[in-house]
Amino acid sequence: MSSEKTTGIVIRIVEFSESSCITTLFTEDFGKISGIAKGCRRPKSAFESAIDLLSLCRIVFLHKTSDSLDILTEAKLLRKFRSAQRSLPHLYAGYYIAELLGEFTHESDPYAELFHIADQTLAELDGGGNVPKLVLHFELSLLRLLGQLPELSFCVDTGRPAPKTGRVPLGLLAGGVLSREARAGHRQVIDVTAETIEIFRRLAEPGESWRETEIPASRRGECRGVINRYITHQAGHRLKMHDKLGMLSE
Repeated sequence: MSSEKTTGIVIRIVEFSESSCITTLFTEDFGKISGIAKGCRRPKSAFESAIDLLSLCRIVFLHKTSDSLDILTEAKLLRKFRSAQRSLPHLYAGYYIAELLGEFTHESDPYAELFHIADQTLAELDGGGNVPKLVLHFELSLLRLLGQLPELSFCVDTGRPAPKTGRVPLGLLAGGVLSREARAGHRQVIDVTAETIEIFRRLAEPGESWRETEIPASRRGECRGVINRYITHQAGHRLKMHDKLGMLSE
């Protein structure tokens, strides 16, 4: 059992006793970890009120090699997520990011780039950033980095470029867009406007070019509906926060 240090985002907290809790963090160096934080709920502890949902903290923990929980020994708060005091859409967006990280990542499997995108997204949400755009960019980035992003530029059957106008078939089982000729014979296909497909493609690109893309009000409802359905398909069930995200299309 070795002592490790890393930076992490708190994505889940479960009470374990009057003074302790089981905490799940998405960390920069170790991916998702779960550990017991003994005494973290006491007024004076080695955790200094750092164990709070969506907070960014520097932690020290005893990393176990078996299936048992790690043991968190220290935590220093770096940034608190304060949107609960200002905006429900921003708060729900933060909770949704935590749920996505919990659902789609595996224990002790590091994704450093995803950690930095999650950290950046939460910081911008907490600063009052554009909720629909930040959330959709995070969803698409997560799918891209985990190898689950649908093909958005070429038909997965024929290799032809996706249509630039009209409605485009998107195959959930096929894993991407289909040409109109290739649509027949595929199950779980939804028709999406070419404009929405282009928004997805641009927001999924690595780097900073995604910031130049805007989501028109006329497309927000479709963007939210399509991405909710695709993520539900990938997860195998509807995520809890999807019921709260209707406001992102308003």
